[in-house]
Amino acid sequence: MDHDYDLVTIGAGSGGIAASRRAAALGARVAIVERGRVGGTCVIRGCVPKKLMVYAAAYGDALREAAGYGWRIDGTPGFEMARWADAKASETARLETVYRQMLEGSGVALVEGTARIEGAHTVRVGDERVLKARHILVATGSAPVRDSIPGIEHCATSDDLLDLRELPRQAAVIGAGYIAVEFAGALARLGVEVCMYYRDRLPLRGFDDDLRVRAAAALQAGGVELHPGAAPRKIQQAGERLLLVAADGRTRDFGFVLNATGRRPNTAGLGLETLGVVPEPSGAIAVDAQLRSSAPNVHAIGDVTHRKNLTPVAIAEGRALADSLFGPAPREVDLSRVASAVFTLPPIGTVGPSETEALAAGHRLKVYEADFRPMRTAFIGSTERTYMKLLVCAETDRVLGVHMLGTDAPEIVQSLAVALTAGATKAHFDATVAVHPTAAEELVLLRTPARVVEPKAAVVAPPVG
Repeated sequence: MDHDYDLVTIGAGSGGIAASRRAAALGARVAIVERGRVGGTCVIRGCVPKKLMVYAAAYGDALREAAGYGWRIDGTPGFEMARWADAKASETARLETVYRQMLEGSGVALVEGTARIEGAHTVRVGDERVLKARHILVATGSAPVRDSIPGIEHCATSDDLLDLRELPRQAAVIGAGYIAVEFAGALARLGVEVCMYYRDRLPLRGFDDDLRVRAAAALQAGGVELHPGAAPRKIQQAGERLLLVAADGRTRDFGFVLNATGRRPNTAGLGLETLGVVPEPSGAIAVDAQLRSSAPNVHAIGDVTHRKNLTPVAIAEGRALADSLFGPAPREVDLSRVASAVFTLPPIGTVGPSETEALAAGHRLKVYEADFRPMRTAFIGSTERTYMKLLVCAETDRVLGVHMLGTDAPEIVQSLAVALTAGATKAHFDATVAVHPTAAEELVLLRTPARVVEPKAAVVAPPVG
C-alpha cells in the first residue's frame, strides 16, 4: 500500500508535536492534525497560563512582604484581571506562533481540521481530505469531566477561569486535585473569597500524606475555606447563581463555581471502533510499554492513555515512540520515578513513591524530615513553613523518594530527580557539602531519621485532578 506519510499524528499538543518533530528529524514523512489551537492544553489553556496566574498571585505576597524588608510601598496596590488576561492572551499567541514555526522548520505538515480514523492506515480530516499513513499516533490529550455530579455542566472549568476578565467576589471550587488546589490558592491570593469542596479528608489524593496535611494547612493560611468530605450531591441553577446542594439537603449559593473534578481522555469521535479498539471505562486508550494500542500500527501517548498525566511525560513518550519507529533501536519511558510539582503557594515538589506506596512495595523505611520557617519569611514574622521528607530504603540505603512543600520546591526537586534516577544513596546525600544559606541545604544535613517504619500491605489511591 502507498502511504502519504510515515506518521500521522492526531493532536498538536506538547506530546504530539514532540513526537512529530523527532520523527521528521529521523527522516520520516510526518503530518500532524489539529482541530484547535496549536500547542495543546498545556501551552494554551493549562500549565503555562495557570502558572502565569500563580505568578500574579505570588506578586501580591511579595508586595505585602516588601515592607518587612524596608521597602516603602506608596498607595494601595491592586490586581486588574483584564490587564492580566490581555498579557496572557498575548503570551499564548506568541507561543502558538513559535510552535507553528517549529513544525514548519522541522518539515512537519500541519493539517488543520477534525480528524477521524477510518482503519489502520487512514485518517480523514473534515469531509474532504484523506491521509494515508504507515503509522497513526493518537495524542489528543484530555478535557475536563462535565458529568461527575448532577448539574456540574453548569459550572466553569479551568478553561473558562483562565479567560475571565473580571474576578468574582466569591467562588466555590469543587475537587481537590492539582487544578483545584492551584486555582483555589491563586484566587484567594488575588482577593476572591474561596470555598473548596471535596470528597476526601485531605486534598491531593495520591500524594504523600505528610504533604497533604501541610498543603491543606497552607491553603487555609492563604484564605481558602476548606470543606473536606463535603462534595455537593448536586448543583442547581438559581438565576445567575448556582446552588451547591449538600448530602443533607442544605444549600449554599455562589456566583462562580469551578468544576475541578478531574479530566477525561479525548477519545470520543476518533473512530477507534473502526480499528476494534475499545477504550477503557475512563475513556483511555490502553497501550503497552512500546506505546502500541491493540490495533497494529496505531499508537497513543500522553493523557489520552491516562497513565501519568503530565506534559513532560507526554513529550518523553512522543520522542521515545519516534525513536522506536524510525530510529536505530526501540526505546521505552520509565514511569516509575517521575518528578511532579503542584503550584500551590507555597508550591510542592515530589519525586518517587509516597510513604504509603513505598511501604506497600515492601520497603523497610528510614524517614527523614525537616519542618521549619525559612529565613526569607521568618525575617518578617511570617508563620509560613517549609517541609522536607526523604524516604530511604533501610536495607540498601537508596533514597526512594523526596517530598517537599515550600518556596522553590519544584526547582529543588527537579534537580534531585537526577540524583534519584542515578540511584543516589543517603550516604551520597550525607557526603554532599551544603550551600549556605539556602532552604535546600537541609536535604543534605538530615542525619537522624524521624522514624523507621516496617513494610505493610497498603491500599494506594491514584492521583486525582
